[in-house]
Amino acid sequence: MATFTLPKNSKINPAGKVHKASGGRVKAFKIYRYDPDSGANPRYDRFEINLDECGPMVLDALFKIKNEIDPTLTFRRSCREGICGSCAMNINGKNGLACTTAIEDLKGEIRITPLPHMDVIKDLVPDFTHFYAQYASIRPWLQTVTPAPSGKERRQSPAQREKLDGLYECILCACCSTSCPSYWWNSDKFLGPAILLQAYRWLADSRDEMTGERLDALEDPFRLYRCHTIMNCANVCPKGLSPAKAIAETKKMMAERAI
Repeated sequence: MATFTLPKNSKINPAGKVHKASGGRVKAFKIYRYDPDSGANPRYDRFEINLDECGPMVLDALFKIKNEIDPTLTFRRSCREGICGSCAMNINGKNGLACTTAIEDLKGEIRITPLPHMDVIKDLVPDFTHFYAQYASIRPWLQTVTPAPSGKERRQSPAQREKLDGLYECILCACCSTSCPSYWWNSDKFLGPAILLQAYRWLADSRDEMTGERLDALEDPFRLYRCHTIMNCANVCPKGLSPAKAIAETKKMMAERAI
């Protein structure tokens, strides 16, 4: 039987730090820590928080830890309203946004790690370089051949506009792509749920005139067809979208043009 082991510098150091709290409703947070500048292996630090002195969301707890206990804790955040996608992370084994995940909905000790299958820059901050390069590769903007109407926008009927619902709301948080086993195994070639949903957003747009070229760019054994519709992407999407459906619609367009 084959044996697989992590590289030495990836193994978790069991000697993490513990920060106790007293009084009130105490909740424990087990947080992944990694600082490449220190040369040390990753570890889990345990922080106890008095919930009576903390906001209701996981992001509130992270702010409390950073502001009052350990200022070296590093994580991304911006809007605090589930709009920007900056605070995407893995919380108790499920990807989500820290700003929209309520502490009271999580039982027991809360374990927080970076999004899976991404290089870690520091602590809870993953490297999005490859993800954004994949996004740029699909040319995510309106492409046309005919000139725009003089002094007017390119119009859509309400029915045409409705086809973009469930697509344009994507905030590129990468929760879906980093929940997808096919993306874990083939992220160098498979675009992943988030990028493929974005690709279909332009395929479904009645104003775009590059449908053939866009489909040509996806016509590859890996870029599109590594999706096996296990629905992890839809289960974790903080906006309630279904990348799997968008991928299926793209495959349908591929089949229809081949007939």
